[in-house]
Formats: sequence, structure tokens, C-alpha cells
Amino acid sequence: MTIRSLDLLDLPTIARYRNDVLTLDSARALTRGHPLGTMGLLAYINPARHLYAAIANGGNTALLGGVIHTRGDMFAKLLYLAPSSHLDDPELTALIEHLVIQAGEWQAFHVMAEVEKSSDVFPALRLAGFSVYAWQRMWDVSLIEKADSTSSLGWKRMRSVDLPAVQSLHYQIVPPLLHPIEPAPNRVVGFIHSENMKCYASVSAGAYGIVLTPLIHPDEHHVSEKISALVASLPDRRGRKVYLNVRSYQTWLEPVLADLGAQGSHRQAVMVKHLAHLIKEGQRVRTVPANANVQPSSLSRMDVDE
Repeated sequence: MTIRSLDLLDLPTIARYRNDVLTLDSARALTRGHPLGTMGLLAYINPARHLYAAIANGGNTALLGGVIHTRGDMFAKLLYLAPSSHLDDPELTALIEHLVIQAGEWQAFHVMAEVEKSSDVFPALRLAGFSVYAWQRMWDVSLIEKADSTSSLGWKRMRSVDLPAVQSLHYQIVPPLLHPIEPAPNRVVGFIHSENMKCYASVSAGAYGIVLTPLIHPDEHHVSEKISALVASLPDRRGRKVYLNVRSYQTWLEPVLADLGAQGSHRQAVMVKHLAHLIKEGQRVRTVPANANVQPSSLSRMDVDE
């Protein structure tokens, strides 16, 4: 089996698999559409992102896959695998590992993939070294009841002065074990509720939809009204659908969304493969190496009058 990057000669294969693709980045699929459609292919010319696609030939079926990385992020994401009807192909693991190697060349520390646990690709991801670190569900909030105009006044676009408060909220809500994989926001993007700075929502928008990822403190009051107000006050929506991405550490929001009439998707496993580990604390050296020269310290005593 040979694995190489996609080129123009592979356009017939891309066209054949256009409706037979498994998307592994839910937010991007909901906001920018089909990864092998016109909008997806145009993303290859975006200089702000690293985007790579590969094809594996030599087996019973040609396999396609893509990986994406935004410059400055510590993680990359598997974008898609195709055809979705052959995800049990034994050669699929090799293609995934090839995409992971490309992410490592971009100096990403982790590679993420979002997939339903019942999917046929789950075993291949496991064999490639991926493990589940969280669960998520996408909620369609496009048709929830609109809040009155006064309640929507609490939401405002995030400014640079709000960044420390948002980062503090992140550390209060996201479990510490997930911080290396899901770091605190470092960009001034999203919306914050100005009442007490306990509600924040990052935003990802595209031609087809808007995805909001909330961070809402469990002690917050009137959560349903504030979610409704956020959806109602989104600027320049232009009829696009709006989704809320709820991770497993915020599952208490799901009954609130259900009461509002939002529609939840199937639960997805958020999987990660570690490419590098951050060392936050150095380890003490128990013995001094024989070839090390240690200079004795000199202490002077200062008498203090009492």
C-alpha cells in the first residue's frame, strides 16, 4: 500500500466519494459544509491554516483522509475519512497514522477526532493510539424561543480586557486533566455576559451555520433566559442555523436546552492522540553527578537590633 498527498489527478476519486464521507470535525462540518464540497476544497488556499489530505492506494478500495491545524493552536484535528462505507478496511489505521505524522510536522502537541462510539472507525482510531477524553453533543438552538429585548442586553462581544475573566472561568469549569488538551482561550473571540462574567461562549461561524461553545458557571441563575438571549442577539445571522456544543463537563446544560425545545444530536466521543507531553514541573536530582563542580555558597550574617 502506498500513501501520498492528494493531487489534481485524484479529482475523479474525490468526486466519487463526495457523498460517502465521515466527518471528524463537527463544528467545521456544521459551519462550512461538506469537506469534499466546493467550500471544503477552497479551504486549501487559506494561508491561516495548515490543511493536508492524503490517499492510500493498494488495498481493495482507495482511502482518503484529511487533517487540519490552525496556526498557533496546540492541537490539530482529523477532518474526514472516506469512503464511510469502508471504515473497517484494515489499511485505514496506516492512513490515520500518516495524517498524524503530518500534524506533528506542524508542531501540534495533540490530534483530535470527534466520532460516534458506534461508528466503524472507532477501532481504527484506537489502534492508531487515540483515546476518549470527553463526550459532546451538538444542540440545534435555531428555533428556540426568542428572548425579550431587555434580556439580550447582557451579552456583548468579548474585548481584550475580558480575556483574564474568561480564562479564569475556563479554569473553574474545565477539569485540570483536560487543560493541556483544551487550553484556556487566548484569542479575543466570542461573547460574554456582562452581569457577573460567569457566562462565555466562543463562536465559530461559516457560510452554513454558527457553532457556540459555552462556558457557564454552575452557580449561574436564569440560564435558559440567557441562552435564549444569546441566540436572539447574534449579529449578522442571515438565516444560518445556530448550534450549541455541550461537552461532558457541562452536561447539566442539556436538560435546560431540552426544555427550550433545542434538538440534540447523537453523543460523540472526543478522542485525542498525544504527540508530545508538556513538563510543567522539573524533577529533583537525587545525587550530584561526579563530573559536576559545586561551588560552596557564602553567607554573611547581619545583626539586627531588637
